[in-house]
Formats: sequence, C-alpha cells, structure tokens
Amino acid sequence: MQPIPPTLAPFFQEYDLAALNPQKNASTVIERTLQFGNRAEIRWLFGQYSRAQIAGWVEKYAKTRLPEPHYTFWKMMLETNP
Repeated sequence: MQPIPPTLAPFFQEYDLAALNPQKNASTVIERTLQFGNRAEIRWLFGQYSRAQIAGWVEKYAKTRLPEPHYTFWKMMLETNP
C-alpha cells in the first residue's frame, strides 16, 4: 500500500499521518477520503482499496458517517444497497 497522500493531512488532524496505517485504519481512511478527497485523492483511494471494499464500507457505515449529499452520491456511484 502507498502512504496516505499528504494533501489529505488536514482531514486527519488527530492522527500522526506518518504512523497511520492505511490497511489497519481502512475504515477511517475510506471515510475521510470519500468525504473530503479531491479527484486525485479519490483515485488514490480506489488504487489502494478494491471497489468491493469501498462499496462494502458505504453499505455498512456511510449512512451514519457521511453527510448528505456525500452519502447519496457514493451510494449511487457504487450502486450499493441502502
């Protein structure tokens, strides 16, 4: 896995970005990147995690952890169930 892009650092202020493990902390990384990421950061996210893993996160957590319209956008983009 590649390290988290430094451009995402402002969205992980309570973490030491260098110590944050994208594999162990996948849920947090997916959440913050889907909510705040730009196109390059979203591309990085989909390069690190499978579409199925991201879609699974959206199905399981997005309703309570992503604000609207992010939740609806990612649900439609990934064609997940409510």
